[in-house]
Parts: sequence; C-alpha cells; structure tokens
Amino acid sequence: MIRAALLALLLASPAAAQDTVRAPGAMLRGLDKVSGRTTDLPLQVGEAQRYGRLEIRLGECRYPAGDPSSDAFAQLTITDLRQNATVFSGWMIASSPALSALDDARYDVWVMACQS
Repeated sequence: MIRAALLALLLASPAAAQDTVRAPGAMLRGLDKVSGRTTDLPLQVGEAQRYGRLEIRLGECRYPAGDPSSDAFAQLTITDLRQNATVFSGWMIASSPALSALDDARYDVWVMACQS
C-alpha cells in the first residue's frame, strides 16, 4: 500500500510529467542471492526470458525524451514457474529500484536502461 502511494506520488511529480519515449527494449539485471552472480537480461517489448525459476516479460519501456540515459521505466510481469504464480506485475523505475521491487528470497531483478 505504501509503495503504491509512493509510486503515485512519484508519477504525479513534475519530473514524471515530462515527455517520455517508448523504447523497443530494455536491459535488466538479475542477482542470484545464493551464488552472488549477476546476469544482464536484454529483453524486447513483448518478449519473455527465463532467469532461474522466474520468467520475466517486458510489456513496455519508457525513458525521458530529453535525456535517454537519465532514467528508465519498465512495465514487467515476473512469474515463478515452480509455483505457476505471478510474483511481480507493475512498473520498475531504474533510478528508484526499491520503490517497486520484486520480493523474492533468491532473486533480485531491476531495470538498468531502455534500449533501442
């Protein structure tokens, strides 16, 4: 509930009201907390990629029109294939990964940037 309120506040701010551009893809990064290994996960919009027991699907990636390298906003759906359950569905923001994060005991996934 608090995360939703913070996300709404962030999206209502003047910085979030700036023009954004849709990108055809995104670069995500995954962390396996058991092994300590990080993995880059390039995805195109509409594509899904398996990461351990997770399936990560990119719905959309947007970035500020005036400064593409400043931030990225990615709409993701993450499914735990063992439980056949969605464990995350929403927007992740590269500059504020803790604001809307995957809550998983083994894996962390976050947005690095949108990609063309």
